[in-house]
This record gives sequence, structure tokens and C-alpha cells, in this order.
Amino acid sequence: MKWTGAALGAIAVLLGGLWFLQGTGLVTLGPILCVAECEALEGPSLLWAVLGALLFAAGAAGVWFALFRRG
Repeated sequence: MKWTGAALGAIAVLLGGLWFLQGTGLVTLGPILCVAECEALEGPSLLWAVLGALLFAAGAAGVWFALFRRG
């Protein structure tokens, strides 16, 4: 269970980091898999930057608690 929580937290850290970088406009990626008409995110987006930072922090906390929690 310890390593499952750490793995999920690590995935959240990576995804949150990507969302943050895309939200700040430092990384631009086109749509990878679309079902309908998809367009790339144009320019910085405060919403994605904030959501990315929150997911990054939650993932880092999840990794920390999974690996260093006693009991």
C-alpha cells in the first residue's frame, strides 16, 4: 500500500507540473487524442496554472505521507 500511494502521488506530481507549465505558457502541446474538434490552449491560463500547482502540491504531500508516515 505504501508504494501504491507513492506511485499515485508521483503521477499527480508529474501531471500537476505539466498543467502548471502549460498554464503559465512555458510549455505548449497540441491535443494528443481528440474525439471532437479540439484546439490547443492558446497563451497562459490562470485556471490551469492554479490547478496544476494544487495537484502538484497534493501529489507531493501524498508521496511524503506514503513514504514517511509512521504506523
